[in-house]
Amino acid sequence: MENETTVTEFIILGFSKLPEMKAFLFLLFLCLYFLTVLGNITIIVIISVDAALHSPMYFFLRNLSFLELGFTTVTIPNMLKNLRLEESRISFIGCAVQLYFFFLFGVTECVLLSVMSYDRYVAICIPLRYTTIMNRRVCVQLTLVSCFAGFVVATGHTTYIFHLPFCRDNVINHFFCEIQPLLMLVCGDTYWNEVQIIVFSGIVLMLPVTLILVSYIQIITTILKMKSAKSRSKTFSTCSSHLMVVTLFYGGGLFMYTRPKSSFSLDTDKWLSLTYSVITPIFNPIIYSLRNKEVKGALWKLGTKICLASKG
Repeated sequence: MENETTVTEFIILGFSKLPEMKAFLFLLFLCLYFLTVLGNITIIVIISVDAALHSPMYFFLRNLSFLELGFTTVTIPNMLKNLRLEESRISFIGCAVQLYFFFLFGVTECVLLSVMSYDRYVAICIPLRYTTIMNRRVCVQLTLVSCFAGFVVATGHTTYIFHLPFCRDNVINHFFCEIQPLLMLVCGDTYWNEVQIIVFSGIVLMLPVTLILVSYIQIITTILKMKSAKSRSKTFSTCSSHLMVVTLFYGGGLFMYTRPKSSFSLDTDKWLSLTYSVITPIFNPIIYSLRNKEVKGALWKLGTKICLASKG
């Protein structure tokens, strides 16, 4: 520890090893971010203005779209800025803030997706009690629980990481302040730090995943008991969109956060991180709008009103 130095800023390496691709990546990520913002804002607006969508399922979907906006805004704008610079720097505090909000939005979304699976379980398995169980107060409480979980994890992880001594280097081989590249800059042996983070991340990810699996086992069992093939297809379609979003989001998260550091290849994992930080958020509005007749109907009505208003 005698050679320990105080790190006041970090250099974000980003995609600097691919200078010939920077212009292309900038345009690609800019387009993806624009589509993500446009799609999720559209979902938020149509659910807010259309009374037919004022149900628990769409209440949670609106909150999910809000989280997707925050989740992508934490990383993509800064990544776009970095692609335009020769060398990108971020302050120690700025890096901590970015990691904090990344965890805040990410963990809140993890828990909210499990809440949405519970909502589908109640709607399909015990439909006669749906309106009683999933009333407005319960929906708000479940959303607040999701936010509280995000707050606790973000505060705990960020405080823990940034109280460790950084002395090896200040170059982060990633496009934002990610937890694994930061651990590689910590002084000394980080084995137990790594174990604690993996265990904690595993718990945070696996608890919602377990609830989702239990909910969908019950849902599938109920669907298979239905006599009509048409009823089975119609019922499953009400939760298939959520299942697709869950698969995309958790697939990348589980792979990235439950592995030992020895298995990392930062250059490879940097690209894999794009799946849940850039790609998945754009699929949320696409999946829910293309596979949901009510959302498509509300979108059509809103578009018609806007056209009529512009002509008038």
